[in-house]
Amino acid sequence: MAPEPPSAPPTARVQDIISTFRPTKLFKNPPGVQYTSIDFDDSGEFLLLSRTDDTIQLFNTKAGAYAKELKSQKYGSALARFTHHSTSIIYASTKLDDGIRYLSMHDNSFLRYFRGHTDRVTSLALSPSTDMFLSSSMDNTLKLWDCRSANAQGSLNFHSPWFTAYDASASVIAIASPPAQMVCLYDLRHYDKPPFANFDCALFEDRFKSRGQRPGEGWTGMEFSNNGKYLLITTNGPGHFLLDAFTGDFTHYLSRPSGADRSHYAPGDELPRSSDNTTPSYFQSSASFSPDGRYVIGGNGTLNGLLVWDCEATPTTDKVLEPTTDLPSQRPAKVVAYNPRHNLIASADKDMMMWLPDLDMA
Repeated sequence: MAPEPPSAPPTARVQDIISTFRPTKLFKNPPGVQYTSIDFDDSGEFLLLSRTDDTIQLFNTKAGAYAKELKSQKYGSALARFTHHSTSIIYASTKLDDGIRYLSMHDNSFLRYFRGHTDRVTSLALSPSTDMFLSSSMDNTLKLWDCRSANAQGSLNFHSPWFTAYDASASVIAIASPPAQMVCLYDLRHYDKPPFANFDCALFEDRFKSRGQRPGEGWTGMEFSNNGKYLLITTNGPGHFLLDAFTGDFTHYLSRPSGADRSHYAPGDELPRSSDNTTPSYFQSSASFSPDGRYVIGGNGTLNGLLVWDCEATPTTDKVLEPTTDLPSQRPAKVVAYNPRHNLIASADKDMMMWLPDLDMA
């Protein structure tokens, strides 16, 4: 790795530094192991990643250092997420049962078990403002939980609800069904009522089949932008979809010139059999919004490095938006996240990297 560049001041605007990010810290994994999910805590000081060897890895981003390993060999681990307390996390089991576990990292003890799903959990989404969280599963249910109770606070039956997300106000939840090519929006206060909006993704997804996009397949995540304008659907195909969060109108197809990355497994994809004591798993989204909601940062498909798309840029007549910036590195990125408090990006696949802006380039 190159010498670490000076950090950008906390007040630096994302648009002034987005093209200057460079990898500054590399943390290598044992052979045959991959990271499958990534998450920052609310303060931005800590970074959490699930790994295919049934461990969860914690890093201190402020120090740029590895912190600790949490083992879950008995139950497996996927989709590790911070709660609003930096010392406690939730994660989905991949062995024995399909429960969700609430863990105190301070003493490595379980605080609670959330049981109810009968098939693989595919999405965990924490409320931006409370201790509530959502889970979706391949058992065709979505469940609403409170960290303070082991019992589900509510449940919805839904065809393949493989992804769910809160909007920034925590008043709206989105449920995505890739096989149905549908995203539904619910008022959280009346989640047991019919959705107030349905976004039919088949209206635009089918038009990109010639590029190698598989309609109704390969979705890897869903995320609202913090500014409330956009809803991002990420895929393992040659592009991602950006929708207007209010109307559901299709605004951009975020093209990845390198093409599809079928080794980035999504719910519905056949997982490979493991012969090296690791647990095959779905990968979290390979792209994420910047905190200001203007940019999407994601992996470069089958190539190394990261790509950046400017959501305010004008796409082509067929709504295709090419990357505005290519951030080079020597490693690919299956999972990507932008720190919510600091100008720092983390990306991971077989190894994990932290990225900082190079002020000499700004």
